[in-house]
Amino acid sequence: MISKCSSTIPASVQSICAVSGVNAAGTRDGKFGLSLIQATGDAAAVFTKNTVVAEPVRLMRERMQQGILSGIIVNSGCANVLTGEKGYQDAISMVECAAETMQVDAKEVGVASTGVIGQYLDMPLITKQCKNLTGTLGNTPACEHAAADGILTTDLFQKHALINADGFSIGGICKGSGMIAPNMGTMLAFIYTDAEIRAEQLKTSLQSAVNESFNMVVVDGDTSTNDATFLTATGEAGRVDPAAFQKALSSCCISLARQIAIDGEGASKLIIVRVKGTKTVEEARRAAWTIAASPLVKTAVYGQDPNWGRIIAAAGRSGCEFDTNAISCWIGNGDKREIVCNGGVINPDLSSAKALMGGKEVVIELDLANGTESGTAWGCDLTEGYIEINGRYTT
Repeated sequence: MISKCSSTIPASVQSICAVSGVNAAGTRDGKFGLSLIQATGDAAAVFTKNTVVAEPVRLMRERMQQGILSGIIVNSGCANVLTGEKGYQDAISMVECAAETMQVDAKEVGVASTGVIGQYLDMPLITKQCKNLTGTLGNTPACEHAAADGILTTDLFQKHALINADGFSIGGICKGSGMIAPNMGTMLAFIYTDAEIRAEQLKTSLQSAVNESFNMVVVDGDTSTNDATFLTATGEAGRVDPAAFQKALSSCCISLARQIAIDGEGASKLIIVRVKGTKTVEEARRAAWTIAASPLVKTAVYGQDPNWGRIIAAAGRSGCEFDTNAISCWIGNGDKREIVCNGGVINPDLSSAKALMGGKEVVIELDLANGTESGTAWGCDLTEGYIEINGRYTT
């Protein structure tokens, strides 16, 4: 059956299928989804840095050396991790089945999985789902909607992004809701462009974009075994300015990353942490991510408690150099309240700052007053809902 998604994203949304040369399809049987994306061109990928990796990650680390893809198959519901040689061969079987359905070279087909660790794939079901998608690939909003639904696990909504730049487009879909931390989080992203970019440049550009987007998202601090981001260039728009391409790619990835943070498991608020005044970008990003990752900060945001001491403490353990007598801190949303200035408390009455934490988005800004660089991280609050989801994940 073709997937009927229950997410809040309307079926008219189009991102990857708005990119010339990309077709998609998807299906779902209960918690077990399957998606196909067909596009031929130079390609690159970034994978998890966890030392425990899924079998599809192991396979694709080898195959992406060739720098080309003609299609990707993705299953949800089972992560195919800690499944040994059988799992590796199952990943190969998925590739071969997808190649037959899409009528492309199996050596040019990517594979990704997401779901429960330590279980074998239901290959009869996956084979059936894949074959049922024969003839359904298309570039319509409905086709993209089905593909974006097929990759979801605990996500509450689909995640799409489209950047229309000067003469070219970049579109992406992704999934991710929990087990989110840098390198990357339990997330899969599939990004496509009609720009003509060679594989080596794609790899460099993708890593740079990932560093300021997916690697700056944190839900719970756990790094998944399956994380993968794929980028394929169909080349149908011709050559483009490298700087313009990098800017558009980063914008696409940041949009997807924000959506992951908003959809954090059990989350009720998006947390945006902006740190400035560091000697290097890396320091600013490290401080911002550490603050966004702090369970104490997360729970304070959930309780609308402007506990700025937790913010400063988290910045302190990030390893960044700064003078506590020079820092300043703001909390808010569209509006903001300065609660610390040059290391001193402005007003012990935090009621105005608390009032600004009542919406769906909380912004924390911190000036470490030790340089000119800055960085941003995205996270979410920590609620009882996170425990409810993960306390019974496999049962």
